[in-house]
Amino acid sequence: MKIAIVGSGGVGAYFGAKLAKAGNDVVFLARGAHLEAIKKNGLTIKSVDGDFKLDGVKATDKIPEIGKVDLVILGVKAWQIKQISWELQPIINENTLVLPLQNGVLASAELTEFISPKNILGGLCRIISKIESPGVINHLGIKPVVVFGELDQSISKRIKWLKCEFENANISARISENITVDLWKKFMFICSGGLLAVTRSTYGEVRETEETKLMLNQLFSEIYHLALKSGIELEPEIVQKSLDFIDSLPYNSTASMARDVWEGKPSEIEYQNGTVVKLADELGVHVPVNRFIYACLLPLEKRARKN
Repeated sequence: MKIAIVGSGGVGAYFGAKLAKAGNDVVFLARGAHLEAIKKNGLTIKSVDGDFKLDGVKATDKIPEIGKVDLVILGVKAWQIKQISWELQPIINENTLVLPLQNGVLASAELTEFISPKNILGGLCRIISKIESPGVINHLGIKPVVVFGELDQSISKRIKWLKCEFENANISARISENITVDLWKKFMFICSGGLLAVTRSTYGEVRETEETKLMLNQLFSEIYHLALKSGIELEPEIVQKSLDFIDSLPYNSTASMARDVWEGKPSEIEYQNGTVVKLADELGVHVPVNRFIYACLLPLEKRARKN
């Protein structure tokens, strides 16, 4: 299988490396020092599940050089999807699968502006990982898993095939019977990253402090009610399940959006708490905690995008 990893950060490079290690023809799209390090030294994966290194890795910063592929895994930031969807056209043929793994609930819809809906799957992943240094990915926690499904909720031959390909690469994979619901479940969780960003705290610090634990509960509850208003049938227990999941995370774990904010980088705030606020305004849902977080982070986001 020929695979393009478009966005070779903590998510894309980790899953791409596992797929390449299993013998697939994988090309990584990367930029700058990270690209040069991969070309020169290969790709190193440091993981709580075991380290490994790939030599002779195919990498480029020009999408057309990749050629036609069977699978595109999108590991770019959510706010880059609109632009990248236009640029992907030279590597997509009639049967190419495009699997977005972005945070948020808008990626698949945004891709359809320039890519045929028949090529697009809905997808998400669960992993805590990051670029530790150019050419080095550090998987810090959580058993990695990819969840994906057809947007029409069918269980097609192609997603059964894709599940086998992931499992052959020793990647835990699950076919979703309703990927929209699963995306909203993850959306609820990842919006907690905004609270981490505002408080400059880890998940452990937030959950052990009564006041921020209460804010976390309220944040999740707001998104639950917003989902119901949007016609997404989340289970009533999802708020408590999300809190329980946070209790299971390593004390010092953080969220990618929070790390981007702390480092003065452009973040996914518009696709996380910002999306909650915008949908809430459209549907008339009260979301004071998410609105507070969004408002607090907007000045920092504007500053980061000026730099």
